[in-house]
Amino acid sequence: MNRFYLDVHALQTVPPSNLNRDDTGSPKSSVYGGVPRARVSSQSWKKATRDYFRTENLLDPSELGVRTKKVVEVVAERIRTYDSSVTEADALDLAAEVIVATGLKIEVPKPKKATKAAADGSASEEEKKEPVAQAKYLVFLSTRQLDGLARLAVAGAPDIKAFLKDKDNKSKAKQIADTRHSVDIALFGRMVADDADFNVDAAVQVAHAISVHRVDIESDYFTAVDDHNKDSEPGAGMIGTVDFNSATLYRYAALGVHQLAANLGEGLREDESSTTPVRRAVEAFVQGFVESLPTGKINTFGHHTLPDAVVVKLRTTRPISFVAAFEEPVRGNLGGHVSEASARLAEYIPDIERAYGDEGSTLTWVLRVGPNTQKLAGIGTESVSITELVTSVGQAVAERLEKPA
Repeated sequence: MNRFYLDVHALQTVPPSNLNRDDTGSPKSSVYGGVPRARVSSQSWKKATRDYFRTENLLDPSELGVRTKKVVEVVAERIRTYDSSVTEADALDLAAEVIVATGLKIEVPKPKKATKAAADGSASEEEKKEPVAQAKYLVFLSTRQLDGLARLAVAGAPDIKAFLKDKDNKSKAKQIADTRHSVDIALFGRMVADDADFNVDAAVQVAHAISVHRVDIESDYFTAVDDHNKDSEPGAGMIGTVDFNSATLYRYAALGVHQLAANLGEGLREDESSTTPVRRAVEAFVQGFVESLPTGKINTFGHHTLPDAVVVKLRTTRPISFVAAFEEPVRGNLGGHVSEASARLAEYIPDIERAYGDEGSTLTWVLRVGPNTQKLAGIGTESVSITELVTSVGQAVAERLEKPA
């Protein structure tokens, strides 16, 4: 298959907020172009995108995966779904054996320190349970992989150890865990440090979002009043501070469509062509990445915004970020940043494409809001809504996938 990429660029303004905190509780930041910028980590926005797939029903649950250390418990639950006669304890034993057969490492976590409830006998039944084996690291498995492992465990239930000593059965466990990947695994990859064969190369690269202008961190001093205080008890019941900033962010992600197609393989459904799940994954990613939002301190700041402008490019050359358009920070001399940031992009994109792009094979779409983004109108085909943008991009990807290599 020919290599081709989907680049997604967005300008998004967020009001006072703390989307992504560092270890001190302050909004993350970085220096770019010699000045401090607001920053939201790639991991934060990838997690927001993954969550958006589920909360907004962009993909069927069967097309999504689970990332957890508690993989033994998850598989055990499925085992009991397939065979209700299996006890909870036996299901956990079966699950542990089949997980080990895949090559993943599990261990029983160290027991927690004895609590007062345990000492005086008032602990709940849940607290009294022995700890269950867990993976030594977060494991990312698709719904189909979890179901396949559960069915394999049920098949070997009479003597699971002997069953998995058979090379074919053990090989099948490994095969189940490394085929029929979910869309989120195919997009964002999977890494297991002590078993490289289990790794899946990510089809998506997400840049750290940074502000197009200089940003300084501010601090909000707050107080809370005790509702039961009497008039004779003045003062606050609690005081504190929370750091925040506000910014117009440049966001960027690159999706290798050829890698996504390879990761999905024959697709998730047997009754459809391999092109269909790739298109579905691409459309979900574009919409999920554009519309999602990290939720750090969202109850405090309510920073619910959407991008002012989105530029999507389908290209056969290597991915290209347009962040260099903002190496010299936007000054905001007119009182805002979106208008100048849009003008910068409208000037920079044609220049970089002329020098390094391939106009004959590159398609461009633009979704924009308001007069401040007017200068981006001529950059590509304008979409009137996110639905139209997503559909147009998905159709172009499908057509390119169907062309002979």
